[in-house]
Amino acid sequence: MKTQAEHARSGRTTPAMEAVAAEERVPATVVMAELAAGRAVLPFNPAHRNLEPAIAGIAFRTKVNANIGRSGGASGDGCELGKLRTALRAKADFIMDLSVGPRLAGLRRRMLAACPKPFGTVPIYEAIERVRGRAEALTAEGLLSVIESQARQGVDFMTLHAGLRRRDLPLAARRKAGIVSRGGALIARWMAIHRAENPLYSRWNDVMDICRSHDVTVSLGDGLRPGCLADAGDRAQFSELDTLGELVRRCRGRGVQVMVEGPGHVPLNRIPAQVRREARVCGGAPFYVLGPVVTDVAAGYDHISAAIGAASAACHGAALLCYVTPAEHLGLPTSREIHEGVMAFRLAAHAGDVARGLPGARDWDDAMTEARIRFDWKRQFRIAMDGDRARRRYIQGRRAKAPGSDFCSMCGRDYCAIRNSKKLCEALDSRADRG
Repeated sequence: MKTQAEHARSGRTTPAMEAVAAEERVPATVVMAELAAGRAVLPFNPAHRNLEPAIAGIAFRTKVNANIGRSGGASGDGCELGKLRTALRAKADFIMDLSVGPRLAGLRRRMLAACPKPFGTVPIYEAIERVRGRAEALTAEGLLSVIESQARQGVDFMTLHAGLRRRDLPLAARRKAGIVSRGGALIARWMAIHRAENPLYSRWNDVMDICRSHDVTVSLGDGLRPGCLADAGDRAQFSELDTLGELVRRCRGRGVQVMVEGPGHVPLNRIPAQVRREARVCGGAPFYVLGPVVTDVAAGYDHISAAIGAASAACHGAALLCYVTPAEHLGLPTSREIHEGVMAFRLAAHAGDVARGLPGARDWDDAMTEARIRFDWKRQFRIAMDGDRARRRYIQGRRAKAPGSDFCSMCGRDYCAIRNSKKLCEALDSRADRG
């Protein structure tokens, strides 16, 4: 079986390519060219039966990923399936299951059946669960077995922390926040216990064989992403990035689709340089960023802090944004916080698309402007990113429950700027007609 990348390199457009071309409103040849060059990924595991294809890459609309999943001490399968439905209703483009604990295969099967979007996992979590949390008991064969079983199940993309090398551990030890990636910390612990190289790196050819056989897109995890502003852009982060660049080249050589995950906490002014560095080191591979979170003091509001960074990253070339919820750094998010996180990052993605002049991106904004100046409230609610919320807020405190009138409650009728501006234009037109 050929991967989507291999089909593209052979000059063939697949049904999945044609579907995303229609969705993105571009010729299928553009999709094929971006996949062939490795500047885009189209996660499309044939075993994921109900999948609606989606593409991530610099030439296309910036996408948003939503993380869900139960933890060892909270939530359950039913709750997480409900969060999946919430993320889908909020129009997340990609979904990742970060569940830990027992019976992961059964939960994942139910999620895949309910998820029409590209679906991702972090296999190290299940691998550690199989050895009951004992990193010392994990073997390379055990980890590969989990990757294989998840690929057969239909997982479309996997976060693999293969770029974190044994040589990087002393660099991480000198950090303020150390290693904040859950998967990265597990791999680091394994290397420290066994005094051996990262098994994902040492067995990368075997990993690629599995991923190519099932057309699983590799998402190269940033195990050494900075967990605070003080660690942003340090030697540990960029040492790992250099290895990720090597792994990108190896994936492309084998026809495996690949994208690169990027930084966590980064000062706002340094985001453009980090995006450019990833593009240079990794040959333009799609950049999948967590946030970036631009301040460390936003506990409870990290979806806002991260959306600020995400808008900048999208503007400068990030292809896929991993959302952050208000619960980040505090606990497992609720369904409401899932919704808030997706909406914040959809706004960031769209702002980035407008800023970089993506064809058609501003049409949405211009349509809202036309509805707004006409006081066409029903059309505004249809156009708004979260129309239900807009409608509820509009009628809050109003006597009339149905949308109408040529003003809102902020200014009222007499002070409405749009009404007064229209009256001014009418007066000027009248004077012009008389004179």
